[in-house]
Amino acid sequence: MAAGVPGPYSGVSTLAFVARASALAFGVVYGSMKLSYLKSKTKSHKKAEANAHH
Repeated sequence: MAAGVPGPYSGVSTLAFVARASALAFGVVYGSMKLSYLKSKTKSHKKAEANAHH
């Protein structure tokens, strides 16, 4: 994987690099959103359980 090597495929590798970078960024954003959603869901679920026991 030689990224950024000048040659006939430089345009394609740039496109691939941009696509990979945007996919990675999307994955990070999506993952953090999903994680925070699951955390908040767990918190509210624990609160509901605590209220049910009282």
